[in-house]
Amino acid sequence: MASQFFSRLNMAVPPIGATLGAAWTTVRSALPDSCVNSQQDEQLHFAKFGRKPNDTELSNLQNSGTGGSLQRVDSFGDDESCGGGEFGSSRHKISEWQAGWNVTNAIQGMFVVSLPYAVLHGGYWAITAMIGVAYICCYTGKILVDCLYVTNEEGQLVRVRDTYVSIAEECFGRRVGARIVNTAQLIELLMTCILYVVLCGDLMVGTFPDGAIDTRSWMMICGILLLPCSFLKNLHHVSTLSFWCTMAHVVINVMIMGYCLLQAATWGWSQVSLRINIFTFPISLGIIVFSYTSQIFLPALEGNMNDPSKFHCMLNWSHVAAAIFKSLFGYVGFLTWQANTQEVITNNLPTQGFKGVVNFILVVKALLSYPLPYFATLDLLERAFFKGRPDTTFPSMWALDGGLKVWGLALRVALVVFTTAMAISIPHFAILMGFIGSFTGTMLSFIWPCYFHLKLKGPTLDWGTVAYDCFVIFLGVLFGVIGIYYSFRALIEAFQIGLPF
Repeated sequence: MASQFFSRLNMAVPPIGATLGAAWTTVRSALPDSCVNSQQDEQLHFAKFGRKPNDTELSNLQNSGTGGSLQRVDSFGDDESCGGGEFGSSRHKISEWQAGWNVTNAIQGMFVVSLPYAVLHGGYWAITAMIGVAYICCYTGKILVDCLYVTNEEGQLVRVRDTYVSIAEECFGRRVGARIVNTAQLIELLMTCILYVVLCGDLMVGTFPDGAIDTRSWMMICGILLLPCSFLKNLHHVSTLSFWCTMAHVVINVMIMGYCLLQAATWGWSQVSLRINIFTFPISLGIIVFSYTSQIFLPALEGNMNDPSKFHCMLNWSHVAAAIFKSLFGYVGFLTWQANTQEVITNNLPTQGFKGVVNFILVVKALLSYPLPYFATLDLLERAFFKGRPDTTFPSMWALDGGLKVWGLALRVALVVFTTAMAISIPHFAILMGFIGSFTGTMLSFIWPCYFHLKLKGPTLDWGTVAYDCFVIFLGVLFGVIGIYYSFRALIEAFQIGLPF
């Protein structure tokens, strides 16, 4: 009887191996241009992305014989400062994993601690936005890098541009384009650096609320700890710091999510709203957009990768992981603390000891997150002002032996001091993040990549891609205008109330 039972059970239930295989095939087909395809498929995807179905302009590219990397022709000559994007010399190549650490650092950085606060004001719409914005930013990142390339007469993909600014110069004109995009990037990067210092101060004063050191003093101490960033020379060193930043991120997530799961019996399921508060949701949307902004770094990361054909794979998985984690973290965090959710979620932790440990690790994470936007800011300033005469107004800050000149190091130190001083003056973390995300975030992540794509690649795009690019531009304008108005309004009200210290 038992043997007949198990025989019938095997007929009714498919084998576990076959079931898992079918499930994996389903999941893989659902992923955006799956990264688990062969190298040849990835190259073909890179060639056909955003093109008409019969346009396979890169399908004749051959493997280089060194691991099947994508054959790419840089049209910049032998100048070692070219071809690597904003982060300078292409001699310091990075793997797709190192590029992924940097993207993860950018889109899963410190700002996740404000995602439950975004759900407080946006409800289920904020959670939906966390997933939708991830998809849009992944798409715009791909088309932005696509704008770096043209196809030559031999059908080879030629990288004729190396930075976000060079794309803008092609579309807006050399003088206007460089100024507009450089300004937007500098604002975005500097505000990111400033927000990291602000967050360090908030976390430390939350750890020692009754201590003799106030928030401003903690910010100054953190600024002193960031001074060694002045000696960073290449993206490889920044990638190493981003790796350890990601490890700290994992530890923090396990600790906070573990605590939230232990409080599942008290979760307020009915507290998550389906309605939108027009006065507060735009701030939440700005926070979400700001947390996904990585387009500034993508041309540099792709240009410095050992195998650029793996860029799409890296971008897909980093954004899929970010969307899953952010939506869960924001949702579970709000369910745990509900209406008492604070701007920085760690300040909701119950005991001072637990809060202190979590906040300290978050401060370490913030300090490790700072070098990426700081390094990108340095390089933008160097390209704009310090390439040497006659290209720029000022001479190069690098000596002939590759070392920094004394005055160049002083300028780097001054940048750390400047971000620290601004952090002391601008204390409202979440509102300011929403304002900046609504302003520069929508321009850099939504509007400009799609506009550049339409202008540079328009004749080769099918109608569906053109329509989607126009839709993303519309969303960017809508989010930007509404978010700027209400975030600025909230910022004025916050300063009228007074500083929180």
